[in-house]
Amino acid sequence: MFNFQYQAPKVIAEIGCNHMGDFEIARELIRLAKETGADVAKFQKRNNCELLTEEQYNAPHPNPWNSYGDTYGAHREFLEFSAAQHAELKSYCESIGIQYCTSVWDVTSAKEIAALKPGFIKVPSACNNNFRLLKVLRDEYEGEVHISFGMTTHGEEEQVVKFFEETGSAKDRLVVYSCTSGYPVPFKDICLLEINRLYASYGDRVKEIGFSGHHLGIAMDIAAYTLGARWIERHFTKDRTWKGTDHAASLEIPGFQKLVRDLHHTFEALHYKSDEILEIEMVQRKKLKNQKDN
Repeated sequence: MFNFQYQAPKVIAEIGCNHMGDFEIARELIRLAKETGADVAKFQKRNNCELLTEEQYNAPHPNPWNSYGDTYGAHREFLEFSAAQHAELKSYCESIGIQYCTSVWDVTSAKEIAALKPGFIKVPSACNNNFRLLKVLRDEYEGEVHISFGMTTHGEEEQVVKFFEETGSAKDRLVVYSCTSGYPVPFKDICLLEINRLYASYGDRVKEIGFSGHHLGIAMDIAAYTLGARWIERHFTKDRTWKGTDHAASLEIPGFQKLVRDLHHTFEALHYKSDEILEIEMVQRKKLKNQKDN
């Protein structure tokens, strides 16, 4: 196993589009994420005319019940915030003490969010082979670049890391995430040992390794952290029954609170004994190890 020192977990509340296109709900979800103990509130940014073909834009949503428009394009536009609104969200995050981040899906969105100068920008699994987008983040942005490796071959992963190594920025700025792209993902497909593989392949080539989960419950996140994931990312919502495709694979407030609590408790526990007999054990040792039968 790759040799590393455990650090306090960094937890991302992926709000994404769970705000349902309502700016006030987005602000509320930021506040609630902060109250759960999350370190980061994360959104998504798309330029839908750039991202989608005309056919894709005008096609019906594959799940009409979850759609906010007559076409998939109209649905996506309804959920989209402007660059100015993202600037407001970033300002609100800073005012209450939680970090702001956004996943970007295209070149225009990458440029718009990079102009806001957040601490890091995320690239979703679906876009990690868009090298025009990656070039903007590598060459025109100074913060960290976080990239999920869901639905990505090993060869494609290597191309991404090498692309950042070309400018010497992989070791200082690139964070890669173990991820399985599904909503929700059954436990057999989470494949936690991919974290070990990423450490073996890239542990000395990238800044950090994280885990982006779309499963149910929180046990797998604790296991991922124990395996060395520095960042834990989970979708976050106020109500899993709300309209939208991501709510079902999201954690509600109580679940996210437990996730943050258990991750930090795990961090407290992940070390060797400082003495062969701890102080807490001394009372029991004196009581139980001095019995006549011993």
